[in-house]
Amino acid sequence: MVLMKFGVQLWQEDFSFEGLRAAWREVEAMGYDSAWLYDHFYSMSYPTRKSIMDSWTLLPSLAAETRRLRLGVLVTCNSFRFPSVLAKVAASVDVMTGGRLEFAIGAGWYKEEYDAYGIPFPGAATRIEQLEEAVEVIKRIWTRDEASFHGKHYRIRNLISLPRPLQRPHPPLWIGGKGERMLLRVTARHADYANLASCSPEEYRRKLEALRIHCGQVGRRFEEIVKTWHGTVIVTGEGENLGRRVLQVKESQTNPDIRRTSLETYLSRVIAGTPEQCVEKIQRYADLGVTYLIPHFPHTGDLKPLQTFAEEVIPAFR
Repeated sequence: MVLMKFGVQLWQEDFSFEGLRAAWREVEAMGYDSAWLYDHFYSMSYPTRKSIMDSWTLLPSLAAETRRLRLGVLVTCNSFRFPSVLAKVAASVDVMTGGRLEFAIGAGWYKEEYDAYGIPFPGAATRIEQLEEAVEVIKRIWTRDEASFHGKHYRIRNLISLPRPLQRPHPPLWIGGKGERMLLRVTARHADYANLASCSPEEYRRKLEALRIHCGQVGRRFEEIVKTWHGTVIVTGEGENLGRRVLQVKESQTNPDIRRTSLETYLSRVIAGTPEQCVEKIQRYADLGVTYLIPHFPHTGDLKPLQTFAEEVIPAFR
């Protein structure tokens, strides 16, 4: 068995503020390596009228409930904040949390959310161009006494930004998403962690092959990028109807692409079943080189699935 780390993503909509603080304490006690929020202003599951607090505002108060747990936002939407401002916010959080920040960022995708908030939503190619420039801007701000950048989408001039992050040279950089071509090129050039979201093992294998090619093109060692998987995990009991349970989760999503996906395809992209079946599926990813897994357990305000997973699945990989 490959040794793996395990985080968990909790959706803000499933908890009150006090409930989320308590949940992070429990997640740390269960032995998870990290806890994550998501960066959405709209609910990702129906009904849409749910209370959702801003992820980056929440992080310091949640970190204060824990001592060991690494933390982050999976993934930060680049479009929602200017990169120079995000660099300041993230550095502040890293200092406030004693250097426990994992910095994960992506290009953004949920057009309805952009439109509602009046945020421009250019095409995918432009959003990935913006992501790559943003990552370069943020890294310069974090590592230079004075940073300048003049790109197609972003500019900074003689910027002095203190404090810097506690972690040197900067917090671990995760680049995440579902894209395969341009996004993986950005990952090859900049990422410490490649976070490939909601992929079946076959899709994951194909994306790793593409990432390896991009690494060769930019002169990066493929092996130095940590391979991670993030997606839905559904732990069922003996005798429970797996298909019915998974269908309920699929149909509860606001993402129209997920709702249009066939049940068979959706099942291939999630980890679902009894603890023993979950171990078997995770092993398929481990065999591909995945060493960090960050599940989201849908509709888990009571945290029981997290506890079952921690007690009956994680030990197989420790």
